[in-house]
Amino acid sequence: MRIRATVVAVSGALALSALAFPASAQADETPAARLAASPFGAKAKISRAVADTKITSVVVNGGKDITLGTTVPKTITATVTATDDSGIQDAIVYLWHGADIDHVDGYLGPDVSDDTAQIAKCTKVNATTSTCKITFKVDPHYDLYKNDLAGTWKVAAAALAKDYDSVDNDKFRTMHVQRVSTLNVNAAPEPVKKGKTITVTGKLARANWETYKYQGYTGQPVKLQFRKKNSNTYTTVKTIKTNSTGNLKTTVKAVEDGYWRYNFAGTTTTPAVVATGDFVDVK
Repeated sequence: MRIRATVVAVSGALALSALAFPASAQADETPAARLAASPFGAKAKISRAVADTKITSVVVNGGKDITLGTTVPKTITATVTATDDSGIQDAIVYLWHGADIDHVDGYLGPDVSDDTAQIAKCTKVNATTSTCKITFKVDPHYDLYKNDLAGTWKVAAAALAKDYDSVDNDKFRTMHVQRVSTLNVNAAPEPVKKGKTITVTGKLARANWETYKYQGYTGQPVKLQFRKKNSNTYTTVKTIKTNSTGNLKTTVKAVEDGYWRYNFAGTTTTPAVVATGDFVDVK
């Protein structure tokens, strides 16, 4: 059973307690006993300052923002590199959105409902260090239930050593989870006589996670750019803003053959997007 963002109550113990302890543990080192002395359990008492386990790197989605549309789920890969004198046996990464770790309204991460399962696939770098790979799926229909979830998310990570020392950090870094954007352009008329007016229209839209449709992104600055027929470089002609429905419209004088396009730089909630250039033949 997956943990839905609307009902999850993420705390430091939620995902961390999911890291597995082997059933073959000796009687005097039972999983329950280890949980009682580990930050991976709800009754964690071990001091993080005492444990020699350290996380040295956390990379989510190759370091790129996570962008989601309205229907297609996306599989996210994350890695945790950690070290301990006994070696590393497991790790976890998850993203959370909210005012603080006790007031979370969004969770993206692996399924932590099975607290006996190994979460990560860990590969040894050397005797003390491993890089652990975690994958999880993000479904816009399930995990991203409101548009307010677009923006900055915190990245939490934890690692479990072979001697059951552990370390966790509920804000190792931040990253953006964004609503996919679209942008188009049409320059007309074509062909056109030199010196006459060209009207350039277009629309900037982005995914709506509440209606599962794309809607216009209003009041956003977008650059109108031109590339000469035999050039590889676009030059910005002017910047205009989208209207109340996300539409764009402006006019320019026809000077020479070339391509017209709109270019949106993006925001924290919406990725950058560039329209495919529309060629206009100037007679």
